[in-house]
Amino acid sequence: MALTFTQKAGWGLADMGVVVFVVVKQLLVFAFLTSYLGVPVGLAGAVTTGVLIFDMITDPLVGYLSDRTQSRFGRRAPWMAVGAVIMAGAMVGLFSVPPGWSMGENVAWVVAFFGLATIGFTMVAIPFGAQAGEITQDPTERSVMTAWRMGFASIGILVGGAVIPGLAKGMGYPTAALIATPLIVGAIWLSLVATRNAPRVADASTVSGSGMIGLVLSNRAFVILTLLYGVMTLAIALVTAGLPFACLYLITDSGDTALSGMAKALSTLSLMFAAFVVGAILSQAVWVLLSRWMGKVGALIVGLVFYIFLLVALYAALPSVNVTAIAGMFVLAGMANGSYQQIPWAMYPDLMDVTRATSGQAIEGAFSAIWLFGQKLANAFAPALLGVILGAYGWQETTQGQVAQSPEALGALHVAISLVPALILALSILGMLALYRPAARRLGL
Repeated sequence: MALTFTQKAGWGLADMGVVVFVVVKQLLVFAFLTSYLGVPVGLAGAVTTGVLIFDMITDPLVGYLSDRTQSRFGRRAPWMAVGAVIMAGAMVGLFSVPPGWSMGENVAWVVAFFGLATIGFTMVAIPFGAQAGEITQDPTERSVMTAWRMGFASIGILVGGAVIPGLAKGMGYPTAALIATPLIVGAIWLSLVATRNAPRVADASTVSGSGMIGLVLSNRAFVILTLLYGVMTLAIALVTAGLPFACLYLITDSGDTALSGMAKALSTLSLMFAAFVVGAILSQAVWVLLSRWMGKVGALIVGLVFYIFLLVALYAALPSVNVTAIAGMFVLAGMANGSYQQIPWAMYPDLMDVTRATSGQAIEGAFSAIWLFGQKLANAFAPALLGVILGAYGWQETTQGQVAQSPEALGALHVAISLVPALILALSILGMLALYRPAARRLGL
């Protein structure tokens, strides 16, 4: 049965709420620790990575439990409804550090609420990803669904990367996070309403946890794609983690460019994310059409090559006093990022279908858990990697938001957000050509 417009768009709506939290944890937590709580950069990276590694441990459990859940609302909806509240509430708590506490107490507070927020995130993200393989088996419908998902995710990126930092600058982080809470919870709950009549597997899986993992890992093409998507994510997460520092130290508003007034009103960081979102939204139909014309793998490689070109160009352009030129580059970066966000998410449910057809088991939750594992591993490793790179060149932490840095430290930041991610993306392209494409062709994809 074909999905309705409301069901396809409604499924994607949930990601708007999810991405707000994803961007906040990637973009702001590391900077919050180092620039506002005065935590040394190496310790802040280790703390952020430790919490995100804990987050990965919960993925297989939630995937297993959601596959085995049986309710009148289906297997996925109860998890998503409750998880949205936990994720949003803990995000507010994360930034509500009591004043006057010691560094150790501050770190403990952030770790506790960050850990709780990631549990809520997992309760939403794993079932949400599983729905992509459960509500349709049509590859074309999945491309359209993921285009809607990326469109709504772009709004989430704008809120998490532009609106929240802008509000936090004037109102404080706790108030800004509280204002975003209705958007997070509302988007996820409205998505559940929109997809309530979509096709779904009502019966709980009877496969054991080890049996589920065994079936997933036996799908070689899926495992390769998961690992390569993790490699791509590492590149993007490294840029995201370093962007707040780049906006403070590498991008200066000269006051005489076209977007100078907007930069002053929004802050440089907010302006760059707004530009990024514009590019991402504009590119969605392009990536759907390219996927139909040249196949999903070919379209993804085109997008990654475009991304590499932009990162090298960004290296050449920074440091810069021209916020208009840099914002233009971020529009193009958003367009390139659309391929990374849209196409792999349309590819991996096709691989779920192969296992379902050969085994007769509907274990979309287990697939979703493993799929997100590579992504979460990369997101966990990126802050630590950035912390090691910056720490090695003498980066200075502060409680004032900005402090003078040495030329060596600024040079390390410059390379870490441009050439290093470009190299990582190049490796992922080689993996797609040498490993994934042959494995997918053996499956007839």
